[in-house]
Amino acid sequence: MAAVRPSRVLIVDDSAIVRTMLSNVLKQEPDIEVVGLAADPFAARDLIVSQKPDVVTLDIEMPRMDGLTFLRQLMAQRPLPVIIISSVTQTGSVASIEALAAGAIDVIAKPGGPYSVADVADQLKYRIRALRTGRAVHFARLRKAAPARLAPPSLAHANGLILIGASTGGTQAIEALLGRLPEDTPPIVIAQHMPAHFTRAFAARLDRSSPMRVVEAEHHVPLRRGVAYVAPGDSHLLVASRGGELRTVIDDGPRVQYQRPSVDVLFQSAASLQVPMAALLLTGMGSDGADGMVALRAAGAVTIAEDERSCVVFGMPAAAIAKGGAMHVVGLGAMPRLIANAFASPRARRAAVQTADAPRPVFRLQP
Repeated sequence: MAAVRPSRVLIVDDSAIVRTMLSNVLKQEPDIEVVGLAADPFAARDLIVSQKPDVVTLDIEMPRMDGLTFLRQLMAQRPLPVIIISSVTQTGSVASIEALAAGAIDVIAKPGGPYSVADVADQLKYRIRALRTGRAVHFARLRKAAPARLAPPSLAHANGLILIGASTGGTQAIEALLGRLPEDTPPIVIAQHMPAHFTRAFAARLDRSSPMRVVEAEHHVPLRRGVAYVAPGDSHLLVASRGGELRTVIDDGPRVQYQRPSVDVLFQSAASLQVPMAALLLTGMGSDGADGMVALRAAGAVTIAEDERSCVVFGMPAAAIAKGGAMHVVGLGAMPRLIANAFASPRARRAAVQTADAPRPVFRLQP
């Protein structure tokens, strides 16, 4: 059997210390090859042409041309997986969210402060390997939120809870989805894989583009209609019933499926709640959320997985489908109507419970 070619990585950062540090930790891995180090986008451009890397790590704040401008040009001319390695300053966080919207597949915080070199190295190696072993990244599907083609469904009489989990490509998918839901939507809780300090900027971007209010979740806050709560980066978000109302729980427990926040942790916390629920698992690498979807479906929730045609990376949804956790497999465009249907009537909720106990076919709808 022929040997598997290592993943070829180009490191782009204006700091010689960061370049050397990342290079040293990646060079120790037999399945990863560092093919170049670049101090600015112009040097990176030449190395991309000559070395043909599989993955690029990119700093945002660089001389001669900022990383965001370079990323946009790269996505337009020669798209390939780009992982942002960014400072956790407010400027760096906002720019990193813009980079994800422009086509970067993920963001990792630079070493320093709460992040050790080992933490950053482990996260980076995991993502590089997941890109190699997972489904292909579909760059054409990296999307900006677009105006809804159809009027959003009414959710004025819907009562319950909406849960959303996502990873790679999820920032764009969540923005597009929330933009198609009305202001009076039941509370939404979101677990998007993202480091600490970046989720506040992500929530602020969603708040500007969505009819409903979007905030970074805080501990022990009652869930309210018309508000979406984003799990803080590097913390788990759970939902619990306290005194007859649903509240957030922020937890710093161990990583699950290599992730914190973990979609599985969020979904499984909600599976014990006695309320109508719709759970959506969107684009992402790995299998986080699959077990949680199974638990939610068994509890009577309406579970929806994003289909492969719509996903940037069809990893997490595929894992949930394979385990029988998804009642529906649809594109983003079909999700608002399915969410409305999930809360349509007690009969619809009873049907969801009966379906959970029955054999689990997958229903595919056109977006």
